[in-house]
Amino acid sequence: MIALDTNILVHAHQREADLHESAVRIVREAAESAAPWAVCFHSLVEFYGVVTHPRLWRQPSSPNEAMNQIAAWRESPSLRLLTDSEAVLDQLGLLTVNSKVRGGQVHDARIAACCLTAGVQELWTVDRDFSRYHELRTRNPLVGA
Repeated sequence: MIALDTNILVHAHQREADLHESAVRIVREAAESAAPWAVCFHSLVEFYGVVTHPRLWRQPSSPNEAMNQIAAWRESPSLRLLTDSEAVLDQLGLLTVNSKVRGGQVHDARIAACCLTAGVQELWTVDRDFSRYHELRTRNPLVGA
């Protein structure tokens, strides 16, 4: 199972994003496939915060637009919404100590812990910071797309 990181979702939703067209295609393919794909609950919260942020976009999404987009993704029958648990917290503890995570880096560590606990084979992201988590295979599907 693959999981999509927040930034892939943001690029797919926000027309101003540099990689919008490629990201739309990637997310659509995942959502329409019979193969399971995943998104961490935390990524959807981050998605909302990023796409509605008035200083990041000329035309930020309204709260309604952001929530409608999340609802549309959740309609995909193959989507697995990954949530936090005690096991995720335990994995987060290992990742933060082993990778010397500090400050805001904990948000990526939380996504990595959620993916590892759920058995995600690969996280699709444009964020190179995930490379610190050697236990989690990552790929940028938008490179060369």
